[in-house]
Amino acid sequence: MSGPVSLLRECAAIRIPEGTLFALPAGTPVVLMQALGGSYTVEAPTFGGLFRIAGRDADALGLAPAPRKDIPAAGPAGPVTEEAVWEQLRSCYDPEIPVNVVDLGLIYDLKLLPHRSGRSRVEVKMTLTAPGCGMGPAIAADAQQKIAALAGVAEAEVAIVWDPPWSADMMTAEGKRRLGMA
Repeated sequence: MSGPVSLLRECAAIRIPEGTLFALPAGTPVVLMQALGGSYTVEAPTFGGLFRIAGRDADALGLAPAPRKDIPAAGPAGPVTEEAVWEQLRSCYDPEIPVNVVDLGLIYDLKLLPHRSGRSRVEVKMTLTAPGCGMGPAIAADAQQKIAALAGVAEAEVAIVWDPPWSADMMTAEGKRRLGMA
C-alpha cells in the first residue's frame, strides 16, 4: 500500500502514544506507516496522529489478514520451549518503532514454570523505552496473547517493570542495525 487509502469500514484502533481506544470511521483517509507483528500503524491526519489497527481489522484497510505464524512447541500436552517463547516475542512490536521488543532490549526476564496441567506458566518482565508511553499496556497485552497462543502454554503473564531503566545499550546488535545505530 502506498499513499493514502480510505477505510472501508469503521474499525477499532488505539491512539498512539496515548494508548486510548478510538473508533476510526469508514471513509477515514489513512496512510500505512508500519505493518509488523500482525498489526498496522496508520497515520490519520483527520484525527491528528497515529493509530494502531489490529490484524483482525486488516480488511478495513483493504488488506488480507497476515497468516498466523504458529510456533512449534513441545506439543499441546507438554511444556513449551524457551526458544519458542523468545521467537513469539520477536513478533511483538512497538507501533512507533520498526524493531521487535526482544531486539529493542525491552524483555528483562523470561521464566518457564511448571503448571499443574503439565504445560507451562510463562512469566515475562518487560519495560518500555519511556515511562510515559501510553502504549505499554497494549504492547504487553499483545505479548501476553501471543505467548498464550503457543502450544504448551497454560498461562502467560507479562508485567511492565521500570528497574533498571531502559537505555539504547540494552538493544541487540540487530536492533541497533535496524535503527541505523550500528
